[in-house]
Amino acid sequence: MNIRSLNQFLLCAMAAALCTVLPTVTATAADGYGTITGRFLLEGDVPKAAVQVEKGDASVKDSAVCAADTLLKNDLIIDSESKGIQNIFIYLRRAKDIHPDLKEPKTKELVFDQKGCRFTPHAMFVQVGQTVLVKSDDPIAHNTHTYPLRNNPDNFLIRPNDRDGVPIKPRVGELLPIQVKCDIHPWMLSYWLILDHPYAAVTSKDGSFKIEKLPAGKHEFRVWHERVGYVNAGEKRGFEIEVADGETTDLGTVKVPLKVFEE
Repeated sequence: MNIRSLNQFLLCAMAAALCTVLPTVTATAADGYGTITGRFLLEGDVPKAAVQVEKGDASVKDSAVCAADTLLKNDLIIDSESKGIQNIFIYLRRAKDIHPDLKEPKTKELVFDQKGCRFTPHAMFVQVGQTVLVKSDDPIAHNTHTYPLRNNPDNFLIRPNDRDGVPIKPRVGELLPIQVKCDIHPWMLSYWLILDHPYAAVTSKDGSFKIEKLPAGKHEFRVWHERVGYVNAGEKRGFEIEVADGETTDLGTVKVPLKVFEE
């Protein structure tokens, strides 16, 4: 099993330390393809999220809706119990081969919603061939403004309580996750990773991820978070791993020092 430079995986400009567990391999039902799993946990005390919008703040645009409750910053979400780091993107920049079951997205439509003056989900993987249906559950108007590098940008208003939605269909993959903003309510921010293949994941509440049916062989995965961009600064943008034919490779737990995310 070859995991090159995993001990340097999460080094950033401040030379943050990395702690990880060596991968384990278990058999799966596959032919020429394998699976990887892993989990990202915070090393250190879970920081208290800063207040973004104070409840009852009359100076906030559309305060009756947007300041109905206190909104905390959501650019770094850590589970207080598990210390799992949510919303880390793990992905292949390019895929030379795609499993026959995954050549076309099984889910053709993804819902991108707005509720309580927040985008949901905050971080989303979109495969070319899927349509993002932008909806709103708020009784006020919102604006959805995308900032792609390769696709055409979108910038449109969403009517109050629009449950029909406005479709966005990316035509090409992006180089890295793109920003999606609401210009009316500037704290509303989300990230989409758009790729022309299925090999990507976003870490869940407990920091775990799983990417299935990868072609067997050596692959270089990128790891990206909105606070720091590529989690590993310098030449390394992620990690390299050998995907075993018919097996699941578990990276185990990767512990990320808090100082990597400090602003």
